[in-house]
Amino acid sequence: MTATTDGSTGDLGSRAPSDTGTTTTTTTPAAPAADGVRDLAARAAQRSVEHLLSRQHDEGWWKGDLETNVTMDAEDLLLREFLGVRDEALVTAAALHIRGAQREDGTWATFYGGPGELSATIEAYVALRLAGDAPDEPHMARAAAWIRGRGGIASARVFTRIWLALFGWWKWDDLPEIPPEMVLLPKWFPLSIYSFGCWARQTIVPLTVVSAKRPVRPAPFRLDELHADPARPAPPLPLAPATTWEGAFQRIDRALRAYRRVAPSWLRGTAMKAAARWIVERQENDGCWGGIQPPAVYSLIALRLLGYDLEHPVMRAGLESLDRFAVWSDDGARMIEACQSPVWDTCLATIALADAGLRPDHPALVKAADWMLGEEIVRPGDWTVRRPGLTPGGWAFEFHNDNYPDIDDTAEVILALRRVRHPHPEQVEAAVRRGANWTAGMQSRDGGWAAFDADNTSPFPNQLPFCDFGEVIDPPSADVTAHVVEMLAHEGKAHHPRARRGVAWLLAAQEPGGSWFGRWGVNHVYGTGSVVPALTAAGLPVSHPAIRRAAAWLVSVQNPDGGWGEDLRSYREAEWVGRGASTASQTAWALLALLAAGERESEAVRRGIEWLAATQRPDGSWDEPHFTGTGFPWDFSINYHLYRQVFPLTALGRYVHGEPVVGRLGKGA
Repeated sequence: MTATTDGSTGDLGSRAPSDTGTTTTTTTPAAPAADGVRDLAARAAQRSVEHLLSRQHDEGWWKGDLETNVTMDAEDLLLREFLGVRDEALVTAAALHIRGAQREDGTWATFYGGPGELSATIEAYVALRLAGDAPDEPHMARAAAWIRGRGGIASARVFTRIWLALFGWWKWDDLPEIPPEMVLLPKWFPLSIYSFGCWARQTIVPLTVVSAKRPVRPAPFRLDELHADPARPAPPLPLAPATTWEGAFQRIDRALRAYRRVAPSWLRGTAMKAAARWIVERQENDGCWGGIQPPAVYSLIALRLLGYDLEHPVMRAGLESLDRFAVWSDDGARMIEACQSPVWDTCLATIALADAGLRPDHPALVKAADWMLGEEIVRPGDWTVRRPGLTPGGWAFEFHNDNYPDIDDTAEVILALRRVRHPHPEQVEAAVRRGANWTAGMQSRDGGWAAFDADNTSPFPNQLPFCDFGEVIDPPSADVTAHVVEMLAHEGKAHHPRARRGVAWLLAAQEPGGSWFGRWGVNHVYGTGSVVPALTAAGLPVSHPAIRRAAAWLVSVQNPDGGWGEDLRSYREAEWVGRGASTASQTAWALLALLAAGERESEAVRRGIEWLAATQRPDGSWDEPHFTGTGFPWDFSINYHLYRQVFPLTALGRYVHGEPVVGRLGKGA
């Protein structure tokens, strides 16, 4: 039994007596549906099953493209320019993609149908200048005029201005300080690197080196056309009152600027060495860092500044890993993925196929289970800072990310594995037991679960002047907590104290209108689609007031065409909550919640099923240009290209076959 730092145990013990023995995956008896709609759903599901099976890799995994925005492509070019490894073929291919994403008004958005975004537009413009596009070309002139009208480079986020400072287009003195001594702060300190979410931590550590070194690689051109006032490119910002957090941290930044001039060389040198060691120790086997692109580019820059030659094995592997983030289109354009999602895609595809009726010992499911079992992480990572006594056992999101297993992925992988009749059930049982115990042990003190860490809730990191883009902490969220509760319930632990605390957390987090906020998917439709199935799996009756409020809210936001959609602007603007063009993934999320809420025979469900069937393509797939995934709410949005396939199939399958009851599958069951 392993103790956790919150004083409780991570070990869930044995499965409940009612769950022992060998069973098959069964479904609850389906209430009679209108035969026409059921047949429609069954035919659509069968086409979708065939399409999804055709997309499985020979090794057993699925992976859809992960589309974000052109800053990934621009920063890839800027990195290669800074390191002196420019490749003309890559520049041409990236520029083709960037030009193709430009809007009529000259801007670039960060999600489909969204407004122009200043920092993305600046970075795209600079990348095209590097590719040879002249500033007087119409598409460039439109972009520059729009940028100037929004305040120019001075109004861009800090990370954009850091990229510009690397080439002398912005002064390092006009950027917030990020001292490398942060790496030396004790783990318990409020602003230690472990106060940040893992994605921010992996970026900030190399940035402390870059900030301390302040390198400049002279640029081949100026960017005066992007300043609102070239004579005063960086107007001074007014100080906020000292009694506010903003004002307090502004003054801390000023103190750090003064410290920079007198910092003991031995201390700074010690910090730089510690940062280099921290970065190198966290490089993955494939050369990347954390399986995501942004930490990789900053880590490569930092190590180069610290004297690592481009032919050093760490540098060479890091540069080679970036090429694996590239997606090439038929026209020769090259798009860079921010990360890759094979574990997430594979467990969701497995669940979808099983819930659609594919037999549990189907070779595709067994192959997927084999691959997932091979991806289990059984070594400690940064999560041990807050849970040092917890035994490892979990899954990450990406191909290679052993330092940061993902609580959300682990819960869904367990749910997927339990749907497969594997020829070696003891392997599945051992992996599931480790994963369930690790996941339970990562519960935060308030009863919820976050994505990567426990109790990563300090309010201080968000106040730092350089943290002006996206989330930098990892507090519990409704969607992750729901997936863990659902997993625990299907493991026979619905009445375990950890599961009950999770249920209580979810009930307390319900919005007044009946929905739940979606941290990692857009947005209230995703949150509600995650929570309702979890609550009913945990034993809440469909008559419970929280379930009834959620179902009523979903019905109230159903679109006239029968589908559901929610625009990313809902993260900022209340009038967009539950509102947006119908999408396949969001319609499926709403249906999953309504089906779990006992609304199978409702008019809303019938119309949703009909919408999915009507919008399905002849090959069994769905089209979805809209972004329904979330990296950082509003700031960084994701179009998971497999969402449009796996979630509709799951919803259709559950409509046809009923809600799944996930049992333990053994050989010959």
